[in-house]
Amino acid sequence: MLLTVHMSPVEMELLPLLCLCLLSVSGTTFADGNNLQIIKVTEGSDVILPCSTSTEEDVTSERIEWNKDVEKQVFLYEGELLLSGQDQQFTDCVSLYTSELQHGNASIEIKNTKLSDSGDYTCKIGKLQTNQTFPIQLLVVPLIIKVKEGNSVILPCSPRTKEDVKEDHFEWKKDGQKDVLVYKGMEDGTRHQQFRGRVSLFKDELKNGNASIKIRTTTEADSGNYTCEFPDLHETLHILLVVGDKLTSYGSFTFLCFCLLKTSRIKLCKIPR
Repeated sequence: MLLTVHMSPVEMELLPLLCLCLLSVSGTTFADGNNLQIIKVTEGSDVILPCSTSTEEDVTSERIEWNKDVEKQVFLYEGELLLSGQDQQFTDCVSLYTSELQHGNASIEIKNTKLSDSGDYTCKIGKLQTNQTFPIQLLVVPLIIKVKEGNSVILPCSPRTKEDVKEDHFEWKKDGQKDVLVYKGMEDGTRHQQFRGRVSLFKDELKNGNASIKIRTTTEADSGNYTCEFPDLHETLHILLVVGDKLTSYGSFTFLCFCLLKTSRIKLCKIPR
């Protein structure tokens, strides 16, 4: 049976990203039958990656190594924290519960997750020749914000460290092209005409690392993929904004999308234009 689906240009732009979001449940953990744990979390939230011995034996004196995608070092512990080889991506955002090591718990927490944190993680406990390995796949999905047309909406954003951003450079964009707001120690006035007079910062909150924006009098045309980027920090936050009843209407199209979770690949379908 041939099925014809009629979608507006805005729906077509949002659908690929929404397919992933609809099929992802924040904070959910699964197992694939091969001891691989799959953890899904919404971008910007904290996540705990579990790693513990079945015997709950003390691992305080053991070597504990966390890696992402084989090569990136997330965390290394050998009686003390060794951060010299830690990948820059995880600086100041990963912690180990050292008090739990005596119970065989070598889990870590990643703060303020980013889409770039998605990947394959391994936790190795013990010496190189006799270690125990615990594989985890982390899937970080964009935050979805839905608002009634005509209402105001706040799009949240802050760097991982939550440090003062009054003197920093950050940029808000829509669909990768339209400038929503550009800040370089002060707003420089660069803004697409669609957002002029409708977008503002919370200037008193910049000192607390809050680079969120408020969009007033939203319209359907505001629906789309928003990014908040800190170029100097190499950090980008992604948000899917849906204005009106678009999110509800996508429900009927969910069956057109599928997500194949493998050990190292996530595939997302797209509807041809």
